[in-house]
Amino acid sequence: MQKITLAKTAGFCFGVNRAVHLLEDMVEKGQKACTLGPIIHNPQVIAHFESHGVRVIEHPAQCAEDETLVVRTHGVPKEVLQEIEAMPVHTCNATCPFVTKIHKIVRENSTPENITLIAGDKAHPEVIGIRSYCNGRSFVFNTYEELEELIKSHPDLDENGIILVAQTTFSIKSFEKCVKKIKMVYTNAVIFDTICSATEERQSEAQALSMTNDAMVIIGGRQSSNTAKLKAVCAENCPTFLIETAQELHDIDLSPFAAVGVTAGASTPDSIIKEVLKTMSENLEQTKAELVEKEETAASSEATSFADMLEEYIDTSSDQKVVGHVVAVTPTEIQVEITGRKHTGYVSAAEYSNDPTVDMTKEVKIGDELNLIIMKTNDMEGTVALSKKRYDAIKAWDELSEENDAAVEGKVIGVVGDGKGLFVQYNGIRVFIPASLAKISRSDSLEEMVGKTVQFKIIEVDRRRKRVVGSVRAAYKDARAAAEEAFWAQAEEGQTYTGTVRSLTSYGAFVDIGGVDGMIHISELSWSRIKHPSDVVSVGDTVEVYIKALDRENKKISLGYKKIEDNPWEILKRDYPVGSEVTAKIVGLTTFGAFASVIPGIDGLIHISEISHSHIGNPAEVLKVGDEVKVKILDIDFEKKRVSLSMKALLDPPVVETKDSEPVSIDELAAQAQEEAAPAEETAE
Repeated sequence: MQKITLAKTAGFCFGVNRAVHLLEDMVEKGQKACTLGPIIHNPQVIAHFESHGVRVIEHPAQCAEDETLVVRTHGVPKEVLQEIEAMPVHTCNATCPFVTKIHKIVRENSTPENITLIAGDKAHPEVIGIRSYCNGRSFVFNTYEELEELIKSHPDLDENGIILVAQTTFSIKSFEKCVKKIKMVYTNAVIFDTICSATEERQSEAQALSMTNDAMVIIGGRQSSNTAKLKAVCAENCPTFLIETAQELHDIDLSPFAAVGVTAGASTPDSIIKEVLKTMSENLEQTKAELVEKEETAASSEATSFADMLEEYIDTSSDQKVVGHVVAVTPTEIQVEITGRKHTGYVSAAEYSNDPTVDMTKEVKIGDELNLIIMKTNDMEGTVALSKKRYDAIKAWDELSEENDAAVEGKVIGVVGDGKGLFVQYNGIRVFIPASLAKISRSDSLEEMVGKTVQFKIIEVDRRRKRVVGSVRAAYKDARAAAEEAFWAQAEEGQTYTGTVRSLTSYGAFVDIGGVDGMIHISELSWSRIKHPSDVVSVGDTVEVYIKALDRENKKISLGYKKIEDNPWEILKRDYPVGSEVTAKIVGLTTFGAFASVIPGIDGLIHISEISHSHIGNPAEVLKVGDEVKVKILDIDFEKKRVSLSMKALLDPPVVETKDSEPVSIDELAAQAQEEAAPAEETAE
């Protein structure tokens, strides 16, 4: 392990901080207090308060007359609160304001007729409290699968309307998925996003850290819902370890991981976070004052000492913004008058743009208004050195946020170190994209991406160190998800697409048809038999396909590739009518005839009687496989897919010698015999 990164959002959230400080004040003032249930879900905090005489009780009646009854951060059911209010004891309600807000939403929007859906853990005290404020029936689901089961088992759930709320610490990703399902099934549902903003920030930052680190350490109580969600979010991206105290680190081997991210649940006090970081630093043989920060050019990553991780950043930037009106432009310099100042301002080409090839005379004209940053003032000469590119960069930093889920665009300007990632230029800001997040597939080359414009998402912003981390894969994943959703919304059988072959298997080819993959079965690749899809297509080929079948439930697409006009039977019908003469190749022999290939994909039968005018005992006497022969098409049965061929029809019949006349052919003798037989038949009639 070489690097430790602490999440900025680690530790107490607003609600927990408020509750703990309320109780701390009571302890410091010597007041006796008891909490109705654990004040927060952290055993170390509870133990701390118990050591100072604070009791944890399970029922209001257990509160002594000389004690202050403190309601926990998760809140209590409405009936319990009413009971407390009727008691002759002093109370302090430490319920988190976000939880109280949900109580108000449910109380004002639920009715005896409609249904309240709650995304959360039905056994959690917060959810139990929320349900008590519902005026009608309520249902709780903790996963997408539970929601689906609820929808199936209650087909008339939305008969009188539905409202949806969520536990403050519910998984954001899971909630978004559930909301999509609810909107799809219940068009009249009223949805309230009640997930705590601190929870959203904490989960988003934890996800970003887990995508850029080799392992994650989550600090918090095992009974804490938000801590469990943090672990689940991070575990999707890297090995994740949940600990309650620094002592548990001794049972975890972090040495295989080069970079470890650390975050903590909303109920984790700073003292525990500090102790964990201290222990991790000591394990790395670091002192608390040591700061190891690698240059971005090495890997665009930072190794932070324990002290530096915990200090708060104070912005000491003194950049002064001004507005300048252009009065002169040359290829190397812009002269401006500064609003509100007597000094003359100058902007050099180097301070105008990061692009060294920019022609300022084409981009700027006299009278234009420019937003600039003062770099240096020379009072003796009455001039000011100004920078436009720095103003643009500051503006970009102000607008930059990892909370913005939209993809952005930038140009790849270089490869970091020995293939550890990419640098991308975005609005004057250099963004680092780790190799694992830069490639769409493992075979992609980082070097080949240099100079190209890429779509990526911002996943981490550290303004103090001017460091931004992005992900091409995240943008690609979202783009494919959006494309897939758009595809299934309009897809119909028979639609045609131009696609790209992505992969081959023994049974078919998978084709990207614009954000979704469909499969061409091997039988659909060619009208003739093939042994493998590679006989027809290769990975990377552009192909014209059509939707043959759709399985919407399992999101599977069957594609057709063979075209009707390429059907050999259609070609035969069009180009080779009965009577046509063709050169055919013998492909098989039997005792009753020979099979010959007329055109690719169609074989015809030359019956033994159609091979020669002479008697033949076996076709093999005169033919062998591979021979090319001239044949005439005698008949085509398109329904049964049969073609009758004749070699004899194209051969001159043999000549027969007679005593009284010139030599005649067998065919002529046969014709004469028929003519002579005709009068005899008439007489017989």
